[in-house]
Amino acid sequence: MGLRHAGAPVVMTGSTTALSPSRRGLHVITWGCQMNVYDSARMSDVLRPLGYQSVDAPEAADMIILNTCHIRDKAAEKVFSELGRLRKIKEARKEEGAQTIIAVAGCVAQAEGQEILTRAPYVDIVLGPQTYHRLPEMVARAARAGGAVIDTDFPAEQKFDFLPDAAAPQTPGNYTAFLTIQEGCDKFCSFCVVPYTRGAESSRSVTSVLAEARRMAESGVKEISLLGQNVNAYHGEGPDGTVWGLAQLANALATIPGLSRLRYTTSHPRDMDDALINAHRDLPALMPFLHLPVQSGSDRILRAMNRGHTADEYRDIVRRLRDARPDLALSSDFIVGHPGETDEDFEATMQLVRDVTFAQAYSFKYSPRPGTPAAGAPLQVPEDVKDARLQALQALLRQQQDAFNAALVGQTIPVLFTGEGRKPGQIAGRSPWLQPVHVSGPRHLIGQELPVRITERLTNSLGGTLVEETVYA
Repeated sequence: MGLRHAGAPVVMTGSTTALSPSRRGLHVITWGCQMNVYDSARMSDVLRPLGYQSVDAPEAADMIILNTCHIRDKAAEKVFSELGRLRKIKEARKEEGAQTIIAVAGCVAQAEGQEILTRAPYVDIVLGPQTYHRLPEMVARAARAGGAVIDTDFPAEQKFDFLPDAAAPQTPGNYTAFLTIQEGCDKFCSFCVVPYTRGAESSRSVTSVLAEARRMAESGVKEISLLGQNVNAYHGEGPDGTVWGLAQLANALATIPGLSRLRYTTSHPRDMDDALINAHRDLPALMPFLHLPVQSGSDRILRAMNRGHTADEYRDIVRRLRDARPDLALSSDFIVGHPGETDEDFEATMQLVRDVTFAQAYSFKYSPRPGTPAAGAPLQVPEDVKDARLQALQALLRQQQDAFNAALVGQTIPVLFTGEGRKPGQIAGRSPWLQPVHVSGPRHLIGQELPVRITERLTNSLGGTLVEETVYA
């Protein structure tokens, strides 16, 4: 748990113009984290040689993929609800003589497997997150056999060794991109399903990561966010045959022409080594914003969660990071109401938040995930207690976020402009600390990183003005 998750599915869109007989429509609906967004794009890459191209509406699609996430509560039921809607589309297209393949991919597919086909027998393909490189074969099997195909294995080969080159920069826009470098988790936190749905930790080779990053930079990408369930556990094979860590990889990425910004998420405190801390000191391209989940401030609950670190060890990591990069700001994940959490445990979490201070954070009530150790643990916390604790924690976190944003008012900071703003004449970008920033400015400045004087703090963004000498650059 840790990669940021969206509350609603993301639909990958494209042209809705009529397709020629040799072309097929593909509609992908994505739930969950940035890695799922990246995976959806790669599934589109894999299917492109079969003639599939993106369409905006499922009604125009010859194939519909639901790329699912199992982190949020009632995730499976939301998938089955969406499948019910797609069933009607499939039946309507069949009456018109058109075939529609429905595939369920991702973590719900991995967790539910055969249950999906039992409850939704009109689904054609069920595939886990480690098998989408085999999607073309599954499509052929489903079409040939006329029956459902299920593939939720953890194959011995790494999927990235069999994927085609990424066809285009990933979302959002043409100037920022996601790049998955690591998958899986060996940590087995008591509340988390990731080790069971994504498998063991594995890392892509340095050569493949650098090659994809260079293609992104050549296409205009200026900022890359490196993704992994435990991204700082990266241990890819280097071109010299040695094992590279994330710090060594970041140093190599920082030399790619045109690539000016690097980020990575999600990190685990146990994998934050000295080399990576020093990289924050030495690499200007490494942005001063780090998502480092702690989950709880109570050592007793951290042990119950199997986190493998104490609250004071987390504080020490933060101290060393800020010594290395004084302007570094932190984001984190928190779970309240883990089984056995007392008022004293929750107060320890509140104290850690006061001690560390966060520019941003994600906080949730504990909810059981079938098959995880905490799901059957005694001393489950009542919902009303979890609600009260979450409200108190979120109020403190919001106060800290507001204070961090307010402290930027009057400062001049670099902003990478990535698109138009919400209002006419506006352009929008992101700060080094990931806040959206809106200014009045011409469209031709999109794609540039320019100094902006921050003039106002909005609820979830910043407003500013371009430094005068850059307006006509």
